[in-house]
Amino acid sequence: MEITNVHVYKTDKEGSRLKGYATVTIDDCFVVNNIRIIEGENRLFCAMPSRKVNEEKFEDIVHPTNKETRDMFEEKILEAYNKADDEK
Repeated sequence: MEITNVHVYKTDKEGSRLKGYATVTIDDCFVVNNIRIIEGENRLFCAMPSRKVNEEKFEDIVHPTNKETRDMFEEKILEAYNKADDEK
């Protein structure tokens, strides 16, 4: 599996932990939209698309099944996010 494209959409909400969204294309044939880029306590991280199940719980719609894949997604997305900062 290869991530063949990443597009980052930054948000400008001052004071918000949500820093943007990403769209990832896998093997030029499968797209995952609405991956959130969030500012955590110590670093930026990615949260997979989810839906509200009830008043208290959200459930991922798609997600990596292992740490290596999650790390690969996060690395590529945050690389694109940081590159977008450099282009300003």
